[in-house]
Amino acid sequence: MKLDVIKLDSGKAGSIELADEVFGLAPRGDLLQRVVRWQRAKAQAGTHSVLTKSEVSYSTKKIYRQKGTGGARHGSKKAPIFRHGGVYKGPTPRSHAFDLPKKVRALGLKHALSAKATAGELVVVEDLNLADAKTAAVAKAVKENGWKRVLVIDGAEVNEGFARAARNIEGVDILPSIGANVYDILKRDTLVITRAGVEALEARLK
Repeated sequence: MKLDVIKLDSGKAGSIELADEVFGLAPRGDLLQRVVRWQRAKAQAGTHSVLTKSEVSYSTKKIYRQKGTGGARHGSKKAPIFRHGGVYKGPTPRSHAFDLPKKVRALGLKHALSAKATAGELVVVEDLNLADAKTAAVAKAVKENGWKRVLVIDGAEVNEGFARAARNIEGVDILPSIGANVYDILKRDTLVITRAGVEALEARLK
């Protein structure tokens, strides 16, 4: 797959040949869903918790005598059947993460990149170098290129000047190639990858 390469100021910078095994696959929704579920489950805090019978703050005194009342036998008001009592088998802090094979995760990333390429939402830029690495310059470049919710993926290292200038711009996120992931790619309207980023991703996924 051949794609035009542009500069941040919208000028042309030649073209690039994208590997079909990374950017030219027919996107599979089931694979993307599996990887996104795995990512979100791993990120889930899992801090939900309730107080059990042994944890609620209440008197442990026997409510009333064992026999002769005509009612059921009870020992403590901490029992789950009483108001303010403990919760029986409620949620406790735990990890929601589950395992997903590396091959499936890598394939999911390929399909996410291919989905953006197929939809025409993939842009390749020469680099992120700006003569004046300031927020106004980055905002102007983003506006001129018509990007709204955009994810920018650089090479092994993110261009520090561009990252610093773009951090206050809403809708612009930057990642190094090693941080590229399915959820962040699919969440944005446009995916922008530098030439170095393309080379790094292809080397990682081929």
